[in-house]
Amino acid sequence: MTRREVLGLVAGTAGAGFAYTTLRSLQALPASAATSTPTASAAATTAPPVSLDVDKFTFTRAANPARTLVHDASKHLVATFTDTSRTVTLAGQMRTFAEPEGTGATIKHATWVRFAPQAWVNGAERTWAKPWLVSALQDRSPDMLAIAMQYIQSARDLKDTHGVRYAGNASFGPLGGPGQPREEASDFYDFLGKPWTFPDGRVKPFEQIRLGAMDCSGFLRMVLGYRMGFPMMSRSDRKPGPMLPRRAYAMAGYAPGTLIIANRNVQPDPAELKKLLPGDLVFFETNIEIGIDHSGIFMGVDSDGKHRFISSRGEPDGPTMGDVGRESTLDGNGPFTRGFRTSRRI
Repeated sequence: MTRREVLGLVAGTAGAGFAYTTLRSLQALPASAATSTPTASAAATTAPPVSLDVDKFTFTRAANPARTLVHDASKHLVATFTDTSRTVTLAGQMRTFAEPEGTGATIKHATWVRFAPQAWVNGAERTWAKPWLVSALQDRSPDMLAIAMQYIQSARDLKDTHGVRYAGNASFGPLGGPGQPREEASDFYDFLGKPWTFPDGRVKPFEQIRLGAMDCSGFLRMVLGYRMGFPMMSRSDRKPGPMLPRRAYAMAGYAPGTLIIANRNVQPDPAELKKLLPGDLVFFETNIEIGIDHSGIFMGVDSDGKHRFISSRGEPDGPTMGDVGRESTLDGNGPFTRGFRTSRRI
């Protein structure tokens, strides 16, 4: 099948940088990298104004999941901090995400997704949260959702100061060969084409046949780990840990953060989808004999009213929020919908 030429809109303008720096695994990215995005196909619109008067912010608690909601003096929702999670949703500029060759549906909302410097605990507004929040609300560099769209098949190449391509059209890559574990499929360092040293000291070499490729969990590790700085482990263990593991099943069951939808080994009730926020990780069981074997990032509710995600998979050959082969939605009767099992906010 001919590779699709697709167009993704990710709106973002240069703005203030973070006052706080998260743990970075980015190496030698140019200063312009933070504000580079694929070509936009339409102008963005402006979200309702959000006051930056932090002294007038109100922090209130909510449950299921336990979280803190931040409102400004005009009662606009400014941010959502979820207990034990670093993922924060923020009010920002209105954006439209589109991949017209893969789906006629678009996603339009004003939610931006970033990582806080540490996991949220109730009362953190009395310590680090307020100054970080003011800076984050002004930041217009690509967030999690915009970064994810930098790997669809129309995305333009972005290179660091050493000439390493760190964004652009990505393929899925071959799976592990005979006798090789599934874990040997393509990870983020295969896309980069350079070996990677993990915190445990293990060095993982890239494979030439996987250059420019990422499987589903490798795509998440590229977006969340390499690009956004979430710490990563070299492989997967069946125990909780502070870092992002290698495989989908381990991310679903043992990664940091909090479960948004628990895994009951069946398709969740549609009402549970209301708990999801953009940036949540979603996990699927596409083969009942394997268990959780696919992962993606929830992007938001689309123009058809469906909950749409982006993931890297084989049939469209790489990251997509489109419906080639299988619908990228959590609603309806498609294979992914029937195989959807759980969601986590890291």
